[in-house]
Amino acid sequence: MIIKSIVIIAFILILISLGSALFHLVKHKTQEQSEKTVKALTFRITLSIVLFIFIFIAFATGMFTPHGLGARMHQTPTTVPVK
Repeated sequence: MIIKSIVIIAFILILISLGSALFHLVKHKTQEQSEKTVKALTFRITLSIVLFIFIFIAFATGMFTPHGLGARMHQTPTTVPVK
């Protein structure tokens, strides 16, 4: 449950950073605001990379296991009797 919470918080932070960058890009056209846009986008990219690494490590160590469509694709197929 803690892993899901961390992922959700990271996604929310990514969206907030993206919204902040959009605000600074559209609302203000000065050099200072351009730097704020770059900082917000850099933070978003960094957070996305950290989130990807965290999910990869959690999957590799077994703390996180997929249970959706991807997990069903890797299961052994059941045999169907031929008529």
